[in-house]
Amino acid sequence: MFVSTCSPADADPLPAGFVRLADVDPSIRQDIRYAGLENFLHRKADGYDAPICILTKQAAHALSGVQKALAADGLTLVVFDCYRPARAVADMGKWTREGGPPDPQWYPQVQRGDLIAKGYIGELSTHSRGSTVDVAIARSDGKNKSSAACGAPGAGTLDFGTSFDCFDPASETVHRPLAAEAAANRKRLLDAMRAGGFKNYAREWWHYTLRDEPFPKLRFDFPITAG
Repeated sequence: MFVSTCSPADADPLPAGFVRLADVDPSIRQDIRYAGLENFLHRKADGYDAPICILTKQAAHALSGVQKALAADGLTLVVFDCYRPARAVADMGKWTREGGPPDPQWYPQVQRGDLIAKGYIGELSTHSRGSTVDVAIARSDGKNKSSAACGAPGAGTLDFGTSFDCFDPASETVHRPLAAEAAANRKRLLDAMRAGGFKNYAREWWHYTLRDEPFPKLRFDFPITAG
């Protein structure tokens, strides 16, 4: 089911059941890539009017629990995408179908027109249900080692072998061969997120969905705004 939500100007602009992550846990770093230019589109995605993470209440509180567990080891979560409006999913699909050559920064081995068939971009997205997050781990002191050639530049995270949105087999969660440090960091993220109630999409080490998500059959399309 598709839900398009419009709210009066003097009301909470978020639909019932949704929150801004910063209102639940401001300690989680936000680097919302589709609100800017450093993403595979090389432009802002439709519906991203602010670089803000919005999630269902349940997902936000579960993610905060993961953050608290990692903080004890001097680590922090970094979120790259959270709720994604259905219009943004359609925008990405349209862009993909326009076709084009591989992009060495984002999809070095795949033609743009094949990204949907290869499972890197979806005609529908779990992100539009509000309980999916693209996430990595960083050191709280900023002393991170990531210098991945493929994916989001300047992500400032631990070394995961690739960076967020590297559309390549190397981004599969248990891809081998993989350097020992990157493999250990992927496992650390996987273990932490599973313990917090999330499940992973095996094609992307950064992609997690709350197991008991509140809107498993709905897709939302309200724009992402600062409020």
